[in-house]
Amino acid sequence: MTYIDYSQLIDIYEQVINISGGGASGILNKGAIQGILQQVKNDCYYPNIEDKLTYYFYSFNRNHCFQDGNKRIAIAVGIHFLNINGYLYAINRFINETENISIYLAAGKISKELLEEMIFSILYEEDFSEELKIKYYNAISK
Repeated sequence: MTYIDYSQLIDIYEQVINISGGGASGILNKGAIQGILQQVKNDCYYPNIEDKLTYYFYSFNRNHCFQDGNKRIAIAVGIHFLNINGYLYAINRFINETENISIYLAAGKISKELLEEMIFSILYEEDFSEELKIKYYNAISK
């Protein structure tokens, strides 16, 4: 498994901010970033790519490590992680699905467990199952 290091993450962040703009730019919590980048390597907690991708996405979305762009960074990190690990087939679906998911995740409507189910589906299924669609709808409707 190939991981993202701190300098790569900062490059991703700078590219996202330069392309998409936003408010203030800068790092709010370098320690949290370094912790995320280290913790994801723990195979006891995150044994599979879907576990690691969920952790990256959830952590960068919810931890507000940057002054602006945390949802966009979470998506960009996910794209990069899929790319460097050879999951090219899943990138387009990941982009399409996570754009909305990131908003509801940041608002606290989607749990980490539901996110993991959705990430699993993005990687291994053509579409969300009816059961997963209902869970998603119920989560965002609250």
